[in-house]
Amino acid sequence: MMPYSCRLVALSLHLITLMASVSVGQAEIRQVKQWHPLEVAFNGPATCEQAADNPFTNYRLLVEFKGQSGQAADQSVLVRGFYAADGNAAETSADAGNVWKVVFAPDLVGKWTYHAKLSYGRDIALDPNPSTGTPVPLRVADGSFEVLPAVSDESTPAVRDFRQRGRIVVEGHHFRFANQGPYWLKGGTDSPENLLAYEDFDGTFRVSAEASDGEAQASEELHRYQPHVGDWRSGDPVWQGGRGKGLIGGINYLASQGMNSAYFLTMNIGGDGKDVWPFVQPDNFERFDCSKLDQWEIVFRHMQRQGLLMHVVTQETENETLFDGGDTGRIRQLYLLELIARFAHHPALVWNLGEENGPAHWTPVGQTTAQRQAMAAFVKRRDPYGHPVVIHSHATPQSKDELLTGMLGNPHLDGIGFQVAERKQVHSEIIRWHRLSSQAGKQWLIGMDEIGQWHTGVKPDADDPQHDTIRRYVLWGGLMAGAAGVEWYFGAKYPSNDLTCDDWRTRARLWQLTRQALDFFRQIPYWEMRPEQKLLKNSEGYCLAQLGKTYAIYLPDTDDKARVALDLTEAGGQFRCQWFDPLQGGPLQSGARTQLSGGRVQELGQPPHHPEQDWVVLVRQ
Repeated sequence: MMPYSCRLVALSLHLITLMASVSVGQAEIRQVKQWHPLEVAFNGPATCEQAADNPFTNYRLLVEFKGQSGQAADQSVLVRGFYAADGNAAETSADAGNVWKVVFAPDLVGKWTYHAKLSYGRDIALDPNPSTGTPVPLRVADGSFEVLPAVSDESTPAVRDFRQRGRIVVEGHHFRFANQGPYWLKGGTDSPENLLAYEDFDGTFRVSAEASDGEAQASEELHRYQPHVGDWRSGDPVWQGGRGKGLIGGINYLASQGMNSAYFLTMNIGGDGKDVWPFVQPDNFERFDCSKLDQWEIVFRHMQRQGLLMHVVTQETENETLFDGGDTGRIRQLYLLELIARFAHHPALVWNLGEENGPAHWTPVGQTTAQRQAMAAFVKRRDPYGHPVVIHSHATPQSKDELLTGMLGNPHLDGIGFQVAERKQVHSEIIRWHRLSSQAGKQWLIGMDEIGQWHTGVKPDADDPQHDTIRRYVLWGGLMAGAAGVEWYFGAKYPSNDLTCDDWRTRARLWQLTRQALDFFRQIPYWEMRPEQKLLKNSEGYCLAQLGKTYAIYLPDTDDKARVALDLTEAGGQFRCQWFDPLQGGPLQSGARTQLSGGRVQELGQPPHHPEQDWVVLVRQ
């Protein structure tokens, strides 16, 4: 039944449409910092989420922003707006109102103007042509503002806020900040994938806790993140008088451990968990929950401030054909456009086209290559910021061949969220797909985003205190193969798993090991280095090299380190040899040999101490 407020709105909608006006609050938005969100609210037609004349399909707000600068080329950016109920739905839980919003994050410093156009027509929300539809009069459709430079000091690692650093893009096999900014490696959490199944979000519930083979068993309760309430700090955001502290505190904790990314689903209807969706109800894909999405946005903005990239996974293998049979048709377009309109302004965001995309034995009906290509093209063309687009693979080499071969060379796909079942294969699989993508003419970024097997993944510290095989084969094996970073999946058969984790402290040692690896890589030009296993003698480890200049060598605990040698026959000059402890981190140390000469094969000598453990050697001119 239509809510009473919606019925009243529907009855008077045709009258209110003729009286539409805009409120831009120009005094408050006169200035905004570069890369920071600028939110403009318009008073338009009064309606509601369940109105017979659907505001999500039959209205379209487009705002053209034009920037002018004396030091850079002018910009013109067309940005979609969205229906926002009363404009404060995160606090009021409103489902009705006359507020329409647009959020824009400008790149260019200087003077900007904007012009808003609200149009009406059946399914006009799906029409990319800005000249179609019946114009809805807006009394004030224009405005101006000034963009000031963001204060950024890249020499200070403590600067985490992405709004101070700029937009994340893909260059070659790695992430980089736009406009020739520094390169960036991610390290973070893949779990819980149903991060947004949080009891403090409006309209959130679990359809069913029933689990299929090969997935974690969800609990009967939604996430509360109670162990992290104490990590919430005064001044951090909340909504409705104190809701949100658990999840906001969890973000604080991850950031405090040096983590900088989080992987999460925005729709798992029919999949694992069955508890995340942006809709008012899980069986109606044309009506979006304004208050829930506003509350998601509060969390996402905090992620950006705390330096956590949003790895947005739009679907999973069990539901990839739920919309339009897998096509990018009416429903999928509507869903993707709402996500883009509401969240694309965030500077550190990656669109993932689907977890474990493609048919599998437990979900034999999956998207085709043509459907994947169409979805990638749609996201790339409709996202005004051009955020990276990736797709999450299945776990075996054979499944990757089936899924990814047809996507090689695709201009709209920037990379892969890698899933690998056998951890010893991580290094070689990443190298193989880097090579194949380069040969196809579009280099892929590869994030090592889920390690199998599904039932084990990364165990809690209590079950695997040093994460030995994870550390060797996945963390260092992935990064030394040229991966763009790692995100950690928590195995389904262990406590605090991929669907039930409420306490990220269960993997505190894992975060420490990851942070230490990232600290090492920040000291080397990894984006200019390539795997060069042939240069490493008498070792089962890995070698990443910028030939003639810099060599990073990972030596596992199985090596007889006194016999390990590096082939420098093609290099000239003298090289400094230093050691890094992947278990304890800290500064580079001196071993038995501190200098190596080019032009020959050189033994690396013994590490500073504990030769029985794994070590990393840095050899550079």
